[in-house]
Amino acid sequence: MDDNKVIRQLIRVNLELEGFEVVTAADGVECLEVVHQVQPDVVTLDVVMPRLDGLRTAARLRGDARTGGLPLAIISACSQYEIDAGLDVGVDAFLSKPFEPAELVRLVRRLAERGSADGTLRHLPGTGRLSGGGACERDAGESGSGSAARAERAG
Repeated sequence: MDDNKVIRQLIRVNLELEGFEVVTAADGVECLEVVHQVQPDVVTLDVVMPRLDGLRTAARLRGDARTGGLPLAIISACSQYEIDAGLDVGVDAFLSKPFEPAELVRLVRRLAERGSADGTLRHLPGTGRLSGGGACERDAGESGSGSAARAERAG
């Protein structure tokens, strides 16, 4: 989820090049709708968004029994406030803008694999669904605009 169309396109293209089917959203309200329709494996969120920001979107996803275990990543400037607030609402990882496409792919793949390993994801053989949009390339477990996407790994 990212309110910046260029960033949403960058995320989409880079994940699609890796074989993922990606669905994007322009703000938090749209992201929540897409997540419930698509049931992605991973959601990426920008912090600064119209209508519903990424941190409040993450909190709503965590508070919903249907999406509470969904891996979440913040893709933003990653100020100390954003990191602290993200950790408080249960964000799993952070990626700082600007980011290298390879960092994005690595982060999303790691979150999808973690979700699959702990049983929170429903994978079909050879598939993975992602929700993407929003650094510290940091894993919340290691340290203390957005888009919603669903990705399917090709062949």
